[in-house]
Amino acid sequence: MSRLNWFVAAVAVALLAVAGSALLRPTAPHGGEDGLFTVDPAPLVVLTDNGERSFSVEIADEPSERQQGLMFREHMEDDHGMLFVFSETQQVGFWMKDTPLALDLIFIGPDGRIRAIRRGEPLSMATISPDVPVRFVLEVKAGIAARLGIEEGDRVRHPVIDGVAGEGNPGAAGSGPLNDG
Repeated sequence: MSRLNWFVAAVAVALLAVAGSALLRPTAPHGGEDGLFTVDPAPLVVLTDNGERSFSVEIADEPSERQQGLMFREHMEDDHGMLFVFSETQQVGFWMKDTPLALDLIFIGPDGRIRAIRRGEPLSMATISPDVPVRFVLEVKAGIAARLGIEEGDRVRHPVIDGVAGEGNPGAAGSGPLNDG
């Protein structure tokens, strides 16, 4: 084989290696340049004893989206979060293996009430789970729940949650039943 053929073969192998590594790089399912999911236009509101607390949320309602979650995310605003939506009420467990942010995980029942709040430690493989089945999980930056007075029993309002809980969400567009099909 001539030197030119060896050179062409080596370049081809190098290009394949670069292309393969790009395909294996983790990305968010909605894959914007910033790696974020789409932010839902309706705010998520937690009704606390100290008033309403509003968050902009990204929705993770597909298995691949729930699996990706906030992995590899290094920054998030205090009024931002991710709402994980499950098609049925169930026991859930999360881990933070590839998540460098410390998070509060707010576990929400099908009635829109907070059932448990747990802290997630960055890059940990420990399972984070409530003792009860839930339908939704809201992830926010660690310490936000305590700082805003968010507690177990508080009501969470969002069109997706209200659709399951059977209540309207005044002022929020797009409320209705969750389509599990």
